[in-house]
Amino acid sequence: MTDPRAPVPAPEAAPRPEPAPEAPAASEHDDGVDWLGEMRGLVLMLLAVLGFHSFIAKPFYIPSISMMPNLLVGDRLVVSKYPYGWNWSSVSFHVLPRGAWRLLGATPEYGDIVIVVPKNRKEDLIKRVVALPGDRIAVVNGQIVLNGRPVPQAVEPPVEVPVDANQPCEDSTFPGLRVRLPSGRAVCELPTLRETLPNGATYRVIDHLDQTLDHMAEIRVPAGHVFLMGDNRDHSADSRAPFWENGLGGPVPLSDVGGRAEFITFSLDGSESWNPLGWWRALRGERAWQSLRPPIADKARQP
Repeated sequence: MTDPRAPVPAPEAAPRPEPAPEAPAASEHDDGVDWLGEMRGLVLMLLAVLGFHSFIAKPFYIPSISMMPNLLVGDRLVVSKYPYGWNWSSVSFHVLPRGAWRLLGATPEYGDIVIVVPKNRKEDLIKRVVALPGDRIAVVNGQIVLNGRPVPQAVEPPVEVPVDANQPCEDSTFPGLRVRLPSGRAVCELPTLRETLPNGATYRVIDHLDQTLDHMAEIRVPAGHVFLMGDNRDHSADSRAPFWENGLGGPVPLSDVGGRAEFITFSLDGSESWNPLGWWRALRGERAWQSLRPPIADKARQP
């Protein structure tokens, strides 16, 4: 039995916590940023963008009138890189030396809109495929004759392209075609034909003049080549024109074809400034998200 008179022992003192080690003093050059890691991340991001740009898809800007009425100056497109395989021209900025090699190569179809790098230049041009390897092609009075048969051209109502900074419809280019509608709006009234290729691919073309490119003797497209033309037949330096006239110098090798145009993302009328906040007023809203793959006509109804 415990003696109540016995002294109560004092409680043991709790152990004192050891002081935390002091952090080393930061030098005036140590800002806590892992610069090596940041640079590694930036390089990986750039490589990913370049890889996508080179092998999957890239944006494209229309700078000329050669593909009117289907493409206007100021249109922004997406061009896919994989439909015909890959080659030297697929790589961003064309940093690889020009060569004839192709990886998983495929042949375009009639009517495809493609980008091509001419032999005498480094920038991309955009044209339409109108003849394939082995085809015989001639141009007679502005009409394509393919393998001895005229490609059907049907007259359509004129296309009315609004006059703006990107398409002023100058008389030197489109003589007598600038008109003012009853509403007061100025438009470029372009004589239009609907062309239909052997696979049924159909699209609009403009041919309002009789000029040199409307007449071409028959040639055969070599293996591994395609013949390209612009839809604005009187204002397109394409496979009909020699290099010294800024043309493509005849059929172009498939190793110089870098991709296929897919759709328009947006279009600007030329009134925009450097400030993107003001681009809204310059938008041609009706052109956004238009597909650039040609529709296929009912072959049973073709002439």
